Amino acid sequence: MKIVLQRVKEAKVLVEGKVVGNIGRGLCLLVGVEKGDREAEADWLAAKAVELRIFPDQHGKMNLSLKESGGGILAVSQFTLASSIKKGRRPSFDLAETPQRAARLFDYFVNKLREQGVEVQTGVFQAMMEVHLINDGPVTFILDSKVKQL
Repeated sequence: MKIVLQRVKEAKVLVEGKVVGNIGRGLCLLVGVEKGDREAEADWLAAKAVELRIFPDQHGKMNLSLKESGGGILAVSQFTLASSIKKGRRPSFDLAETPQRAARLFDYFVNKLREQGVEVQTGVFQAMMEVHLINDGPVTFILDSKVKQL
């Protein structure tokens, strides 16, 4: 699994012009599921996202996690994160998990986030979505379960 994690002042996702998920301060997570990903990867990524110390403390230093500082998560499935652009000019999606397995693992991941006591909003799996956000910092990280950074 791969995640583009962005610290945001606010974020929302629209489907057919209607807001389906909306948060204030927190994290916007673009989540890609690859073939072979398992619940263990989702567990690790959910814990990492909630515990990553990227929010400012009283001195302005990145020292607080989402759990410590409060805020919500907007999680949006994004299969293009599982693409390969090594050859040619057209992305290959051979690494992307099947929609059925990806939806199940994405839902599992969202539930793991919620189990940690944070508010989680989502987009609509496989829908054409518009994601609007105000990146705070900007602060953006890429998390990859295949390259665990402890």
